[in-house]
Formats: sequence, structure tokens, C-alpha cells
Amino acid sequence: MKILLCASEIVPFAKTGGLADVAGALPKVLAAQKHDIRIVLPKYASVDEKRFKAKKVVEKLKVPIGDKMEEATIWLSEEIAGVSAYFVEHAGYFGQGPLYGQWNDAARFIFYQRAILAMLPALNWQPEVIHCNDWQSGLIPLYVHMARDKSGPLGKTATVYTVHNLGYQGNFPKEDLKLAGLPDSYFTPEKLEFYGNVNLMKSGLLYADIITTVSPTYAKEIQSAEYGYRLEGVIAMRSKRLRGILNGIDYDVWNPAADRHIAKSYSATSPSGKAACKKALQARLKLAQGKMPIIALVSRLAAQKGFDLLEQLLPYLLKMNVQLVVLGLGEKPYEDLFKKAAKDYPDRVSISLEFNEELAHQIYAGADMFLMPSRYEPCGLGQLISLRYGTVPIVRATGGLADTVEDFNSIKGKGNGFSFAEYSSVALMGTLARALLTYEDRAAWKQLMEKGLKEDHSWQSSAKEYVKAYKEAISLLPGQTPRKKTG
Repeated sequence: MKILLCASEIVPFAKTGGLADVAGALPKVLAAQKHDIRIVLPKYASVDEKRFKAKKVVEKLKVPIGDKMEEATIWLSEEIAGVSAYFVEHAGYFGQGPLYGQWNDAARFIFYQRAILAMLPALNWQPEVIHCNDWQSGLIPLYVHMARDKSGPLGKTATVYTVHNLGYQGNFPKEDLKLAGLPDSYFTPEKLEFYGNVNLMKSGLLYADIITTVSPTYAKEIQSAEYGYRLEGVIAMRSKRLRGILNGIDYDVWNPAADRHIAKSYSATSPSGKAACKKALQARLKLAQGKMPIIALVSRLAAQKGFDLLEQLLPYLLKMNVQLVVLGLGEKPYEDLFKKAAKDYPDRVSISLEFNEELAHQIYAGADMFLMPSRYEPCGLGQLISLRYGTVPIVRATGGLADTVEDFNSIKGKGNGFSFAEYSSVALMGTLARALLTYEDRAAWKQLMEKGLKEDHSWQSSAKEYVKAYKEAISLLPGQTPRKKTG
């Protein structure tokens, strides 16, 4: 198939979170399956055209924005094997500053979306499916829907819209509707109006042919008031078009048998190298050497990730025979919390307030347990990576965490980690206590560790599910025979 994937961040070009990992890994697998897969993102100031051997393929592309036309330059890189990566360049919108959080984000990402549609005829290439991701490409399904009333190739294109995190919706003032070239008739509760604003994610939810989320459980959760962020009614209305497809991880990047960042390689058939990785991690972070279990967190330090629960129980946890390793940036109260803990317990607590890819690999390899007590988690990649490295996950059973981590039962020999349902510090502490007790049973712990190492959470099976979604979206086009829902 001919597939265009639109995402505001894509590894290795630009990244702030998990969206970039997904948008970078999925196309690689689709390309290996011989699909004509192409991707497109803004050309931020941080994108180095020399590093990625990018070249200009379209110059002075006319793009409508509000009541005027502006020019974009389209760049092309073949950095990802088998995948054509396009960049939308506009110095005023993307030439400086961070990826998100700028005063003109509405104009920036409306321009990005309209430039995508303008570049297709200039490239003389028309996809069968446009795969949109989160609010930054939420208008494209609407533009494609509108094109079906006219003759032209865009009207024959299907759209798939993936929600990575419903908490970020792209809400902007009504006036920004004009930037999108949309009449006031779209500013109604039945269309894009959302509590007095224009909601770009709502556009994708309403007009995409197929909607996906990044785990089956999250697809169910977002239809409830607790997780729906006031869009649960829209999602429930379109639930027949909603599919939950679990993310994978890139096994070319996350592979303890061939990871150049870690002290010693290891695998399910030869797991002994993990002990050397633990020793090296303790040495790097100046923690006491020994068999004391290391509990790790690689995360954004925010309440959504369960750090409010950790704050409540940290004094009790630090009285136990454990070491705590934290990597990430986030909200200042939590940064200060762990800085103080590291100062008070320098041989048992390490806090690294940064994004550090090498250290992340070493933590996944060297830790014994990986903690994700999230309030909600659409999919989560940390638990999948930790399983890949034989590091036992401890999670709250929500979203993708519920889909991938089964609570350990030593009697039945089932489970690959530890989980709890109630969002409370008491439930978390009880689960940590169970994990630490199991850690003392070396045979049981070895069984748990090796079970994780043997699991397959690569993108291969997930990519097949996306191909099913693409084919189903095509079958739903006017004049086509609808496919039966699968899964």
C-alpha cells in the first residue's frame, strides 16, 4: 500500500515523548513488509539537514493559512532505511524555539497540515491511506472528508487517526478556525467546537475513517468520564470505528544481546551478564555495591506518572533495604523530592535530572525492578523495555500496563511482573512489598526475569494490526465494500 504517516515528532529527527518512538519504529517495519511508507514532520530548528543528508525536493510551495498564502520548502531524507522522510520548512513557524508550547502553536500546526496536503500533488504521489497522530494532524481527516464531495485524488484517500494521549487535545480560540480555512458552520458542538474553543483532536475523532489508540485497554478507558477528558461522548459515538493496537518497541534499539551502551551483553539463553550490568550501574551512579535490589524509574516526573503516590510512601521505602534510581525531568516538587532523598541517602538513591539515552539503557539493564505506578498510561514503553532487559515491572493496571503486565502468582507460575488496581499509596506499597519478598526467593526471581527476556514485544505483530486498520479504512471509502471488523 501507499501510506503517508504524519506526526509532529519522529525518531531520529525530533523527540519529546513516546509518539516519536512509535512514529519512527512503525514505518521501518512497514517498509520491510514492502509497503510504500512515507513520513512527514515539521523541519524544526533542531533538525540537522547535513546529519540526515536531507535535500530540497519542493521549493516555494504555496500554502494557504488564514486569508493569505505563505511559502514552504519540502525536504527529503532517506535516513530511515526504505522510508522517505519529508520535512515541512517555514522559518517563521519552525525555525526557532521548542517543538510545542509556543504562542502560535495553532498557526504552526495548521500550516504544517495544510502544507502536507499541498505537497502531495507537487510530489506527484498520492497515498491510499494517511495515518494521522494526535492533535497536531487532527484536521487532515476533516480536509480529506471535505474533498470527497469533489473529484480529485484526495477524495479517494482513507484516513486513520491514532490517539496517543487524550490529555493533549489542541484547544485554541474560535478565531483560529479561520487559519484552517474553515467556515463558522464548523464551530458547533456537533463539529469542532469544544467548550468555547476549537478542538483539533475532536476533528480527528469525528472525521477519520478508522480511529486507533495505543492499547486495547486504553481504547475502552477513553470512553469513560474518568479517562475521556470530556471527549468520551464523541469517542463512544464513534466506538464502532475504534481499534486498540498495542505499541511495540524497536528491537534494533532495545536489545540486551547487542546493546553497545551496557557493560555486558546478555539474553534469555545466557542471562548472566545482567549481574555485571548491575554492578556497572552502581559504580557509575556511586551507589553501594551489593545484592540490594535496585528499583528504577525512567520517566517524566509528573503526577500523571504516579509520583504523587511515591511522594507519600518515599520515607517508608527508603527505610527498606533497596536502592532507588531515577532518570528524567518534570515538575519541580518531584525533582526537589528526589534531590533531597539523594542527598540524605547518597549510597542508595540516585537522581539524574536529564534526558540521557545511554544512561537509560544502562538503567534498564542494571536495575532489578522497574516502577510505573501511573494514574493513566495509554500504552507505556518503559514496561516493554524493562521486560526486554529482564527487569521486572511493577505497575498500576491501567491502559497498556494492564495489557502487558500480568501479576505474578508463584503458586501457579503465572505472571511477568507485579500490578495493582487501586490508585493509592497503600496499594503501591503493598505491591512493592510483594515484589521485594519475591526478590528474596532467588529461584522465583530468576524465573520472572527470564520470562520477561523471552517475551516478544517487537513491532512485527503490531504492524500487522495497523495494516488491517489501513485496509479496513480503505474498504469504508464511498463505493467500496466494507470489511468486517477484525479483533
